[in-house]
Amino acid sequence: MQKNRSIGMVILIFVIFFVISLLTNIINAVLPQVKDSYSLTHGMAGLLPLSFFIAYGFMSIPSGMLVKVMNRKTMLVLPFGLAFVAALTFGFFPHFPVYLVSLFSIGAGMAMLQVVINPVLRAAGGEEHFAANSITAQMFFSGAGYVGPQLYSYLVTNLEKAASEHDFFIKMIARITPGDLSWVSIYWVFAIITGVMVLLLSLIKIPEINLQEDEEVGAWNVHKKMFKNKTVILFFLGIFAYVGTESGVGNWVSEFLRVYHNVDPKTVGADVVANVWLFFAIGCLIGIGALKVFRSKLVLKVTVIMAIISLTLGLFGSLNVAKIAFPAVGFFFSAMWPVIFSLALNSIPSEHGTFSGILCTGIAGGAIIPAIIGGLADMIGLKFGMMLLYLTLGYILSIGFWAKPLVENKTIRD
Repeated sequence: MQKNRSIGMVILIFVIFFVISLLTNIINAVLPQVKDSYSLTHGMAGLLPLSFFIAYGFMSIPSGMLVKVMNRKTMLVLPFGLAFVAALTFGFFPHFPVYLVSLFSIGAGMAMLQVVINPVLRAAGGEEHFAANSITAQMFFSGAGYVGPQLYSYLVTNLEKAASEHDFFIKMIARITPGDLSWVSIYWVFAIITGVMVLLLSLIKIPEINLQEDEEVGAWNVHKKMFKNKTVILFFLGIFAYVGTESGVGNWVSEFLRVYHNVDPKTVGADVVANVWLFFAIGCLIGIGALKVFRSKLVLKVTVIMAIISLTLGLFGSLNVAKIAFPAVGFFFSAMWPVIFSLALNSIPSEHGTFSGILCTGIAGGAIIPAIIGGLADMIGLKFGMMLLYLTLGYILSIGFWAKPLVENKTIRD
């Protein structure tokens, strides 16, 4: 019975990863329509990922501390409750300022979840299976990145058809979605999903979590001490650069294809965004094998160089080339997060729980880099604005040269 309960909990955590990705990465697909609906400049459109990801900068470290004073169930239910209220509020009041507040609220909830679910996954699935379970969770995360744009495309294209062609679900959504804001329908769906998650998590039993001393998140004085460590700062910037690069591609690729290749963001643009995440999922599988054969620093160097080449082909190639090159960027991105994170944790001897919280704060890069790209796009064009990603990728590449991990990843040759 206990084993079945643990398996059920692990599956639930995978579902949570899926929902986190669904709510996080949908911005990639809807951005062009949001821009049109509210008559935004590229710079103003850049406020969308800024509003969402800046929440990680505010919430990651405090959430780690909250875990000490609040039970795990509350820390799982509260974020989904916050996301439910935010999605529902925006559904009823689909105005741009409300959207920004809703994105920040959803982002705050997702930041809280990111801090909580990994220890729960380790406890429920067992320490000996944690690595494999983490990779599976990454697969669920990237899978949702593929499903989200497809769901968005299904909703907006069907809402624009004649009423007689609608199925029951579309007719129901159509009644509560403004005709000129069809993309808002995705947030009604999110309200339903997060509401179900609140109900589900409220009813189940969450296992007790016994963190090792090294996994505990330290007090503010510990954080201050960590921020004086050069290695901590350098890897924080690495996570900042990586998430900023991933979001910079994901958030702007559909708009890029519309501006330079005149494609419909609701169909072709959404497909390319979905394929970025599909290739990301495939890259996870291949990355696992690569890390069993090669040192992680070498894997990082190769994947960054190939991502730079793919990005260049996407930015300067034809439409047919871009439709392959941008998903290829996603493929090469897939190994970067786990490699940077593992190199970081393996580069200091202690305080790994505190360091993890600091690294997660670096997810705020997903707020800053896309916003800067949007501002540059208004001044020099989106294509040249996206060339900012060469700088962030260059920094990530440098990690492969200066990182000095205390523990190397184990390969089949060891």
